[in-house]
Amino acid sequence: MEINLGHSAVTKEIYLDNAATTKVLPSVCEYMVKVMSDDFGNPSSLHMKGFTAEQYIKEAKKSIASVLKVDAKEIVFTSGGTESNNMAIIGGAMANQRRGRHLITTSIEHASVYNPFIWLEEQGFEVTYLPVDDQGTVSLEALKKALRDDTILVSVMAVNNEIGTIQPLDKIGQMIKEKNPDILFHVDAIQGFGKIEIYPSKLHVDLLSVSGHKLHGPKGVGFLYIRDKVKVRPLILGGGQQKDMRSGTENVPGIAGLGEAVRQIFKDFSVKQKNLYGLREKFVDGLSQLEGVKVNGFAHRTEGEETYHGAAPHVISVSFDNIRAEVLLHALEERGIYVSSGSACSSNHPAISGTLKAIGVEKKYLDATIRFSLCYDTTEEDILTCLEVLKALLPMLRRFTRGGRR
Repeated sequence: MEINLGHSAVTKEIYLDNAATTKVLPSVCEYMVKVMSDDFGNPSSLHMKGFTAEQYIKEAKKSIASVLKVDAKEIVFTSGGTESNNMAIIGGAMANQRRGRHLITTSIEHASVYNPFIWLEEQGFEVTYLPVDDQGTVSLEALKKALRDDTILVSVMAVNNEIGTIQPLDKIGQMIKEKNPDILFHVDAIQGFGKIEIYPSKLHVDLLSVSGHKLHGPKGVGFLYIRDKVKVRPLILGGGQQKDMRSGTENVPGIAGLGEAVRQIFKDFSVKQKNLYGLREKFVDGLSQLEGVKVNGFAHRTEGEETYHGAAPHVISVSFDNIRAEVLLHALEERGIYVSSGSACSSNHPAISGTLKAIGVEKKYLDATIRFSLCYDTTEEDILTCLEVLKALLPMLRRFTRGGRR
């Protein structure tokens, strides 16, 4: 394991930004090329080429439904997580507004959830934003107080994309349905699907959003689980594909690739998950030995009665004393290590993280936080190399900080 602590890269690239996007699996690439090259028909066409294309869609639905333990007819394919979230939140609210116009979400949601709620407020809906504790867990007491007779939808993410906190979805879903079984429970599972166990029926989930490129599938494709009989107003109108829920010619290569990614990721899933948690523990233990380093959210995994609660296996948010996140990010990049300074989906609009503020991170750390995110291909050598590079880099970067202060 050769490490050059000058401006040269380590002997191989180390990609630790998997919460932003993941490398597409070789089998997914091969599968998609076959679809694009050989089975390129329009699934709405009545000839054999169309029938063959349609079979890829059905097979992907079957694979996803099997993992979630739901019916294949409850899966609607979209262009990705953002569309799935918009469809669930805006479509769910608009379709059920006769029952009420009160909505609930949390203070640490991704922009693709937060901004649809802002838009709905502009349309006259009322939104309650739930607080979280210093580890990023939603306050169940606040949720109980917020639920009202006119509440029609609650949206809570499964895994926070910045700090990796897993929400107690079982308790949240139960509380919602005890108040009123007709309240829709939406879960943004974009960071959670493929990393933790998620079964909509067990968690009382009505709507569930997933994106392909977060689990080694292609970009530009995702799905929304819509529980049977749940009313959602379509956002895209046209030729009536997918039973009028999402018009437009289906992205067959992308859908096929997503289905293949799901099949591969969930092979020996518990073993993969256990190994990933082991790497995370090793990384967190190593970070704790470095001076001026603080892990945000849950440092370790905790096990609950129904679902795992605590830290997701792949996301680690770390704050560094007297070092700006952007400086450290580029210093690591020069050495072949790729990380993120926050949610990559919002990186074109730099701003202080609302999640870090919500969990009470000290002001001095708000622009001094890096997100490391692992995947099932991450190795122990990758982790140890990153720790060694950090061990050498941090004192050097701090010496360049005037008077040890920013």
